[in-house]
Amino acid sequence: MASRGQIIHHSAAGPTVEAGQDAVWQILEMFEHSAALLGVYDADEYLRFTNHAFRQSYFIEPGERLDWQQLMRRNYTANRGTVIKTSDIDAWISSVRSRRGKGRVRTYESDLHDGRYIWVVETMLENGWIIYVGSDVTELNASERMLRLARDVALRNSHTDELTGISNRRHVIGKLEELAASDRLAKGTACLLDIDHFKKINDTFGHQAGDAVLVGFARSVRETIRLRDGFGRVGGEEFLVLFPGQSARDAQATMIRVSNAVRDLRPIPGAPDQAITFSAGLSEITEGDEAHHVLSRCDHALYAAKEGGRDRLHVAPPR
Repeated sequence: MASRGQIIHHSAAGPTVEAGQDAVWQILEMFEHSAALLGVYDADEYLRFTNHAFRQSYFIEPGERLDWQQLMRRNYTANRGTVIKTSDIDAWISSVRSRRGKGRVRTYESDLHDGRYIWVVETMLENGWIIYVGSDVTELNASERMLRLARDVALRNSHTDELTGISNRRHVIGKLEELAASDRLAKGTACLLDIDHFKKINDTFGHQAGDAVLVGFARSVRETIRLRDGFGRVGGEEFLVLFPGQSARDAQATMIRVSNAVRDLRPIPGAPDQAITFSAGLSEITEGDEAHHVLSRCDHALYAAKEGGRDRLHVAPPR
C-alpha cells in the first residue's frame, strides 16, 4: 500500500510541509465541488467526510455526525434519498449489512427519489473504512439498465437466506473459503452458533414463532458484530460468524456481547417472558486450513458447548 508521501505528488519545489498541506486542501476543495457523490465511512459506519453532491443527495447538514443506519432510516421515513422498497426497514438494513463491507470493492446501482440513477463503487480498506463514490448514470440506456438491475437482483437473491435476509450457506461458506485461502498472517476466526432448544420452541409456540426467533436472532447478531464480519445461516437454527483478522481472544469478547444482546430478545409474539440463548463453537483459521477443516473444529467445539450445558461458548484447541 502506498504511503501518505507517495499519495501526494509534490511539485518541483520539493516536499515541503507547506506544499503538502496546500495540496491536501486543494484536493479536498476539488472533492467538495466534484459532480460525483463522495462519502467516507469509518469502521463503525459513521460518516467522516462528505462532499456537496453527497450531502445534497442524501439530505445531510455540513458537519453532521450520523452513521449509515441512521442515514438510511431517516431518509426512508422522510421518503427521500435512496429508494428503499420494503415495508420493514430493519429487515432491509440487516440484509444490506450482510453484503456491505465484506469485500474490498462492492458495486451496485441505486435509485434516488428525485429520479436519478446512481452507479456506486464502495472501496474498503483493511482497517474497515469505506469510501463511497457515486456517479449519475440516469442517461444510460434504460433497457440495458433493466437488464443490469435484474442481474443484480438475481445475484443478491442467490447469496441471501430468504427468511432472515442474511447470507445463505453458499455465500458465507464461500467467504470462509476466501479467508482460509488468503495470504494474511492472521487470517481470522470462525464461530458456529446454534439456538438452544429450538425444536421445543417450534413444538410449544408453532413454526411462525420459530421463524420469528430466527429472524430476531439473525438481526441481533448482525447489529452486534462489525460490518466487515461475515454472518450467514448454514441450515435450520445453525449460523456461522466470520471474524477476518481477529484472534480467538478478540472474537470471544465479541461473542460475549452477542450473547448478552440475544438474551435481551423477546422475539415470540404473545410470549414476553420467553428468552432465547445459543451455544457456540469457535476456532481460529490457521495456515493450511481449508473450509471443511475449520467447520469441523467449530462443530466439535459446538458439541462440547452443548454437552457442557448449552448457553455457552467453547473454543477449539489450537490446530
